[in-house]
Amino acid sequence: MKISYIFLSSYLLFLLGCVDQQDFDNATINCNTELRANSTYQAVKERYSSEVFQIQEDLVIEGYVISSDEAGNFFSVLHFQNNAVNPTEGFQIEIDQRDSHLFYPVGSKIFIKLKGLYLGKSKEVYKIGGKFTSFGNVSVGRLPKSVLNEHIFISCDAIAEVEAVSTSIEHIAKIPTNTLVKLNAVEFVVEDQATTFAEEGKQTERKLSDCFGNEIALLNSGFSDFKDQILPAGKGTILGVVVRERNSSKLIIRDTQDINFNEESCRKSNPTEFNSSIFISEIADPENDTKARFVELYNSGPDFSLDGWRLNRYTNANTEVSSSIDLSGFVINSGHTIVIAVNSAAFENSYEFIPDLVAGSNSPADSNGDDNLQLIDNLGRVVDTFGIIGEDGTGTNHEFEDGRALRNIKITQANANYTFSEWHVFNDSGAEGTVNNPQKSPDDFTPGYHK
Repeated sequence: MKISYIFLSSYLLFLLGCVDQQDFDNATINCNTELRANSTYQAVKERYSSEVFQIQEDLVIEGYVISSDEAGNFFSVLHFQNNAVNPTEGFQIEIDQRDSHLFYPVGSKIFIKLKGLYLGKSKEVYKIGGKFTSFGNVSVGRLPKSVLNEHIFISCDAIAEVEAVSTSIEHIAKIPTNTLVKLNAVEFVVEDQATTFAEEGKQTERKLSDCFGNEIALLNSGFSDFKDQILPAGKGTILGVVVRERNSSKLIIRDTQDINFNEESCRKSNPTEFNSSIFISEIADPENDTKARFVELYNSGPDFSLDGWRLNRYTNANTEVSSSIDLSGFVINSGHTIVIAVNSAAFENSYEFIPDLVAGSNSPADSNGDDNLQLIDNLGRVVDTFGIIGEDGTGTNHEFEDGRALRNIKITQANANYTFSEWHVFNDSGAEGTVNNPQKSPDDFTPGYHK
C-alpha cells in the first residue's frame, strides 16, 4: 500500500519539527517507489572472503527496521530483517546519524544500495557501513550522514507491524542474527535482582534465565534513558534484537516497554529454604558395560522441583568442576528417584526401562570410579557429596571402580560432607573397608528403586 503525497508531506514536516535542522539538512528522507531488491542477505555475506572490502556491484537489498535509538540503547546502528513476519535473515548497517528512529522508524521498509559500502565480519557477525582505518587496519565503521541518502532509502509502503518470533532461551541459537524475538517465561537471575539496567557510561550485561536454568545475556547501554531503573521482578516476556559474538547469543531491547513481567517468578515454585531430602542414592560403574553407567537421586521428602539444581563431577583429584548436569525442569516426587544415564540405548538394553535423563560421556554419570560428585541447589549451596573433593578415589574408601556406591537404606537426609558409613561401596580393590566385589549390569544394580 502506497503512502499518499499528503501523508508523506506531513511525515516530512513532523521530522522537521523533531530533528535538529543541521541533521535534517544532511540526511533527507527518500521515499522511493522505484527501487527493487536484486540480492539477498545471504548472497551478500557469501561475497566476503577474509578481509573487509568495498562492494562494487549495483546490489540492492531490502528489509524492515527492528531497532530504535529513541531510548539510547542502540547507537549508530540499524538492525533490519528481510520480512516483517517470520524472518529468515537479518543484517546491520553502521551509520553516523543521531535520532535515527525519526528517519527510520521501527517497521519501516528500507532499501539499501550496497555499491560503495564496505562489508566486513567481526566476531562471526557480518556488518555493512563505511570505512574505518586504525593503524593501517581496515574495518567497517559508520556510514557518514552526508551520504546516507545515497545508500538508504525508505519505501513509500506503509509502516509494517513487525511481529517478533516467539522462542525460548534454549532454542534461540536457531534464530537468525539481527532479527526481533520474543522470549517467553523468563526472569532476571537472582544475582542481578535489585540492580539497575546498566552502570553509568558502560555497556552492561544482565542475565535472563528461564525456569529450566537456561541463561542469556541482556545488553544494556550505560547511556540509555533507562540505565538507572531497577530491573523488574517476576517473570514474563521480553522483546529484543538477537545479536551474537561468535556463537554466543545476546539480546538488546529498544526500551523497557519491551519487557512485560506480569507473572510470579520461577523461584516461587522452587523454595529457597535448604532442602536436604534430595540426595545421591546410587552410582554405577558396571565392570561389564561402561555405557551402562548411571547416577541415581532419591527424594525422601515431599514432591520437589529441581529447577536451578546441578550435579557436579570432580574428576580424580581436581578441585575445579570437570563437568556438570543441569537438573532444571525435573520434579522429583516423594519417595521416587531420578536416574541419570550415560547412554540411553545401552541403559535401556541393560535395565529395560528408559532413564529420566541422558547426560552423555564425560558427564557426572560417566565416572570410572575414582571421581567425586556434589549435588548443588538453586542457590549454589552444596546439598550432598560423594567422595572427597581434591582426592583421587583410587585406593580410598570412595573408590567404586568396576563397582557400585549404594547409599545405606537407613539414610534419609543428604550430607554435604562425605561419610563412609552412609555407603556400601563395591569395587575391584577392596581398599579402606570397601568390598572387593566387581559389579555387573543389570543384576547387581537397582536403578529407579531405593527402598
